[in-house]
This record gives sequence, C-alpha cells and structure tokens, in this order.
Amino acid sequence: MSKKIITTVLFLLVFILSACGRAAAPNFAEIPAGKAYAEGQAIYFTHTETSDADVAELLSNMMKSPVLHVPSLAEAPDSMLADVYVFNNGLAGSGPFKFQADVFSSPPGTDGYSPLRRVVLVTWNDESQAAELKSEAEIQELAAQDKLSLEETGIVVNMPFITWDGGKR
Repeated sequence: MSKKIITTVLFLLVFILSACGRAAAPNFAEIPAGKAYAEGQAIYFTHTETSDADVAELLSNMMKSPVLHVPSLAEAPDSMLADVYVFNNGLAGSGPFKFQADVFSSPPGTDGYSPLRRVVLVTWNDESQAAELKSEAEIQELAAQDKLSLEETGIVVNMPFITWDGGKR
C-alpha cells in the first residue's frame, strides 16, 4: 500500500475512534466544591439546599452556583443531622464569613454521617489565639477550655461530601 493510502486509513480510524469516544462519554454537570476538614483531613463538599433564605443567598454568591432555600430542612429530626462548624472570626480563609474553612463532624463511613448539617457558629473568645482547626475534637476541647464559643443556629444545610479520607464520589 502506498504511503498516502496508509495515512488516509489511519486518519479515518482516528476520526472514527474519537467520534465513538465522544458519543459514549456521559454528560456530567459541574458542581462547585468547597474545601473543609473532617477528623483532621481535607475534604471537599458541595452545598445544595439550606433552610435559611439569607444563607442560601450567601452560599449562592460565594459558590457562584444556586443553593436552594428549602425551609422544611429545619424540621429534620436530630437523628438525621450531623454538625458543621463555621467560623465567624479568627484566621482569614475560605469559609463563608471569610475565616478558616469549615470543620465537619461525622464524615462518610463513620457513625452519624449525614449530608444534612446543623450549622454551629464558632467564635474565638480571644481572636489573637486563633489557630487553624481541622477536627471536631479540637473544637470541642477548646470550647471546654472556654477558648471558643459555640452557637447552634437552627440552620440546616445539605452538604454532601465529594471527597473524604479514603473515598470519593
């Protein structure tokens, strides 16, 4: 076979195979992810819905993606909820109030995991002592020492994990 025929056949094969690959590839939506911590490890998650209209607007603007307002989430029983600790002072960072990243209790694979999160606000009592915290245990220990104040807000946010220590979707 001539070089021209071989080149043409190879070109056609590449074209056909690439077209087949595109046809078989599923469509995926892009979901913005936030970085946070659980049990000392970095995780990624998304916000999909919240029980509070102001929080829905804040998170929608922060993530540049709609977070739906679903008031009935606030009626979820405690047995369906895990905690997310949100810092409202301390070190600058990627959290919703521009302070350190959130900290989650109960990641996937542990007792109490739920994507539905009860928002607990964390305040450093002496902001000059602020340090990056990466686990619920650290937060609870510092709260017991009166270095942090914790406030349950009654706000529930659906925050499924995308990646976590030992897993991903």
